[in-house]
Amino acid sequence: MAGSIGWLGILRVGLVQTGLGAIVVLTTSTLNRVMVVELALPAMLPGALVAVHYAVQTLRPRWGYGSDMGGRRTPWIIGGMATLALGGTAAAAATAWMATAPLAGTVAAVLAFLVIGVGVGASGTSLLVLLATHVAPGRRPAAATIVWLMMIAGFAVTAGTAGALLDPYSPERLILVTSGVGALALAVTVAAVWGLEPRSAPVPAVMLSAPRPSFRTALGEVWRESPSRRFAIFVFVSMLAYSGQDLILEPYAGLVFGYSLGQSTALSGVHHGGVFAGMVLVGAVCTALGGLRIGAMGSWVVAGCLLSAAALLGLTFGGEAAAWWPLRVNVFVLGLGNGAFAVAAIGSMMTLAASGKGSREGTRMGLFGAAQAIAFGLGGFAATVAVDIGRALLGSAPAAYGLVFGAEALLFVASAVLAWRVGRDGRTLDAAGDARRMGVTTLGDGVIAGVAR
Repeated sequence: MAGSIGWLGILRVGLVQTGLGAIVVLTTSTLNRVMVVELALPAMLPGALVAVHYAVQTLRPRWGYGSDMGGRRTPWIIGGMATLALGGTAAAAATAWMATAPLAGTVAAVLAFLVIGVGVGASGTSLLVLLATHVAPGRRPAAATIVWLMMIAGFAVTAGTAGALLDPYSPERLILVTSGVGALALAVTVAAVWGLEPRSAPVPAVMLSAPRPSFRTALGEVWRESPSRRFAIFVFVSMLAYSGQDLILEPYAGLVFGYSLGQSTALSGVHHGGVFAGMVLVGAVCTALGGLRIGAMGSWVVAGCLLSAAALLGLTFGGEAAAWWPLRVNVFVLGLGNGAFAVAAIGSMMTLAASGKGSREGTRMGLFGAAQAIAFGLGGFAATVAVDIGRALLGSAPAAYGLVFGAEALLFVASAVLAWRVGRDGRTLDAAGDARRMGVTTLGDGVIAGVAR
């Protein structure tokens, strides 16, 4: 029942996101750096591993459908976090194993990243659906901001703390830190969600006897919803622009600027600190204006995408001036743009997931999550492959990384154009919603039909 989770409950959900962020930042950023710098392995290896964990997440709609049919999100959240913690620890052990047995360690890492993908997808999808279905509509924008700020806090705190604990690097230290973070995240998750999900109202007998739609039928119904389909396409393109920087930023800092493992891990914390600031800025302004409507997404996302593009252009040219370039400031600005664009998109995602016909919140959220996962897998892998090819052809790490950062900047500009178009459609939907609330249902239905064409 929407509106059952209050501000304290939102903070509890945020603690789960903090745990997710803590494990993810170690597996996708720190292990990536260890493979490329400490073990001198090709950048495409961690790129492929992260792509594997995103490939598994194309099953997010199926997991969301499962939670729709079961009617409970809590088991999926706890089970997913336990799976993620196990996969993260296994990935750290596999990375350490690569130093002495590269082939065996790589095979073990593939399996570990498959497990990571299952954990992130199962827990993250149901977590968002819990917010979308049990938080009052007026609180959803603030809820999105709070929960994602807490996830970014998990990124930033873990990156900074782990950076200090990982220097000097040793395989044993890497496994110990990763397993400790996973155990803590699981304990916090169980404590945070235990008893949080409101009990569902009794289901009428006639509904219990009705046949349940198959997954394929449910997904087809969601895809035929024009707002859901268009938003999924926007998510794919924008996340394709966003994803490459995650896997190449820390190796870039190590190879071009000479950062140590601890310093480059801490730089990831600077980036996430910028994301935190961008989200706070957008969340505060939207709260002051009375909330974030779907139509408002366009302007915020356009601004965030363009700022991200400008920061990436700074990284493009900064590598050639590494002796004096303010890398930390540049990375913070990048995070600021990323945060501004992300929080607006997340708020709209929650609103759209709770809209539409039937009990399809989990399936809808899974569709958006799958679009993001596919984009992240493709973008991250493509960026790392492009860096390897660029270094081989150009013989220069700064030039190779600069070309990739420049390409990502262009993608962010393209995402800004798409965001403007999605925001324009959102303003039409907002107008339709206003008409419904005023009792003008015929006008509202006509506007929505026009957008769907």
